[in-house]
Amino acid sequence: MNPQRRAAVLALGSLAATSGKSLAAQDEVQRGRQLNFPRDHGAHLGAGIEWWYLTGWLGSFAAPLFGFQLTFFRSRTGLAQDSRSRFAAKHLLFAHAALTDMVAQRHHHAQAVQRWNGEAGAALGAAATTHTDVHLGHWFLRDQPAPGLAQDGNTLHALVDVEAEAEAAFKLALRFQRSQPLLLQGLAGYSLKAPGDAHASHYVSEPQLLAQGSVISQGRESKLAGRAWLDHEWSSGLLHPDAVGWDWIGMNLADGSALTAFRLRRHDGSVLWAGGSWRAPGTDARAFAPAEVRLEPGRTWASATSQAVYPVQWQVHTPAGAFEVRALLDNQEMDARRSTGMLYWEGLAELLKPQGQRVGLGYLELTGYGQRLQL
Repeated sequence: MNPQRRAAVLALGSLAATSGKSLAAQDEVQRGRQLNFPRDHGAHLGAGIEWWYLTGWLGSFAAPLFGFQLTFFRSRTGLAQDSRSRFAAKHLLFAHAALTDMVAQRHHHAQAVQRWNGEAGAALGAAATTHTDVHLGHWFLRDQPAPGLAQDGNTLHALVDVEAEAEAAFKLALRFQRSQPLLLQGLAGYSLKAPGDAHASHYVSEPQLLAQGSVISQGRESKLAGRAWLDHEWSSGLLHPDAVGWDWIGMNLADGSALTAFRLRRHDGSVLWAGGSWRAPGTDARAFAPAEVRLEPGRTWASATSQAVYPVQWQVHTPAGAFEVRALLDNQEMDARRSTGMLYWEGLAELLKPQGQRVGLGYLELTGYGQRLQL
């Protein structure tokens, strides 16, 4: 990656923070703010950073064949805010996509980046402000139907088509049906990431999405069903200066429950903050206080690519109970240093009871191990 380009990318967080005084009131992260949908499914262009984060598995619960990740990031640069040029880099759009092929025991990933002037309908990349509709090139996540499908207001569609060398190419064309109400993390969608209100986000989850569609991996197409999880989060001061990264799980349980747990770490490995939630079917979400969450790392895996060492097995203690989280494939590292400058581990994992029984499947995310996370 060009050094100047990388420096600009790594500086996005500080640039966004310095432009905070110009944030539109409706996009500010505020305690007590009532979120409104479908508008708050859309982009919040006044916020410094935002992402739509989709993960899931396809196949059977007992033996998933694929795990997948599709994440769209929008970062406000604080530059050229008064320019009307379609080339003005008011925002940068990034996308990360990954496919874990459990049969081949391979993890494929790809990344893309594009500047955006903030105007709707830009061909190379844009995000709607009124509903879920974000695209970068020909990758997209939207609540509008694909050609020939009726719109029912309760369905999401995603497409990723990675053109690469034959063994690394993959394609996802998936449809997601909402099966449960939105899960507003934290206090009605206001999620703290450190003591005080300076580092918080608005955070909305959609667990237990019913997934269906096609996967092409290594030249073979499979039509499969499974489950997925979508997080949408936006902030202008998410990462505390003392935090180097976080550990996070989002797990869909077989009984319809949903478990979130996370912690933010300091450089010495101590916990700066923690949180999460639990929701059983038909009940309200139970938000966790920092003292109620404990994530204890276990077995590690060392990347031959980055030399980063990641804990791929965890003991998780929350008010919902004690669980073990275990990666289903060790090598699920995402090297996105050519786009966002980020290096992290993001992969399909199982949730186990202490007796070893699998009760859930979902994703484990580990950041700040190869290098400090920059947001």
